Amino acid sequence: MNLKIAALSGDGIGPEVVLQAKKALHAIGVVYDHEFVFEDALIGAIAIEKTGTPLPEQTLNLCLNTDAVLFGTVGDVSKESAMDLKSSPVHGLLQLRQALGLFANVRPIKPYSDLLDLSPLKRKIIEDTDFVIFREISGGSYFSEKKINEQGNIASDLCQYTEEEIIRVTHLAFKTAQKRKNKVTLVDKASILETSRLWRKVVKEISASYPEVTVEFLLVDFAAMQIIINPKQFDVILTENLFGDILCDEASVITGAIGLLPSASVGVSNALFEPIHGIFSEAKKKNIANPVASILSAAMLLEHFGLYLESEKVYEAVQKAIELNVVTADLNPYSKFGTNEVGDFIANYILSKDDLYFKSDNVYIGQSTIV
Repeated sequence: MNLKIAALSGDGIGPEVVLQAKKALHAIGVVYDHEFVFEDALIGAIAIEKTGTPLPEQTLNLCLNTDAVLFGTVGDVSKESAMDLKSSPVHGLLQLRQALGLFANVRPIKPYSDLLDLSPLKRKIIEDTDFVIFREISGGSYFSEKKINEQGNIASDLCQYTEEEIIRVTHLAFKTAQKRKNKVTLVDKASILETSRLWRKVVKEISASYPEVTVEFLLVDFAAMQIIINPKQFDVILTENLFGDILCDEASVITGAIGLLPSASVGVSNALFEPIHGIFSEAKKKNIANPVASILSAAMLLEHFGLYLESEKVYEAVQKAIELNVVTADLNPYSKFGTNEVGDFIANYILSKDDLYFKSDNVYIGQSTIV
């Protein structure tokens, strides 16, 4: 398979972690005879600095004419508070999602057994947790009408959804549940919000087409509590834009490190893959950022194109890195390995798990032994 991939590294640690994802995909291409062609483009604060806009037309045109987008991070902590929303780095990502017709963000939550003690939650609570969150990302209060009065002391954000926006992400959630444990949990606030009542109505109607899938409805406040006290109960969580944004970040504490979590944003004909962590400016160019989330985003890219064996190989390589403690300092404060070393290990495991250029005996005791 030949794929042309737009690589939008963005800001902060984005360029460093995306580079490691590219290494993994290159290794997959070598082993499985695929060709992945990357074309880099600007987005976010770096794009504003160089072109005056967070999403240059050249970047958008590239993304519209490639098979997929591999995304890093966007932001500029030093300037964002003073920026108008439409000129901020993150607006470039929002614009891109709309232009590509992306409507569902998919975030798997599955902690690694070797890292359970990193989570602030007890091992017995999070062990064997395995669920995925489907967040609608094209509607709701993020994209509806926004107002502020002339005095600047009254503001409003309209939350609006159409049936069509709900239908398309709901079908994706149910189809995924069919491949998993046949359970969908709709998270809403139907006790108060009309938009949530519409969500319930539509989801109930669609559920009739998936009789083998169990459906439950939870109010968002109760669901937020259940994610912490009993996350194993969930299989597929389906929710609207704002609720999903919050719940995804809350669920990240289950894994113990936000640097482990990938995501996919999909539409009818386009898809974007990105880690869920932020720009982490303090770590920029220090070779300490965790690249795993970006590498796993590349694994989700492979899955999206039906390359399941290849995707599983990436997951296997990440698992081996964690088992051998070839991780960055956020996962092990005594680690001698940095962003590049972790990325190199994973790529080389993919190339040949029996011919690693890390000396495995020394890896176990945490020594950096690239030879």
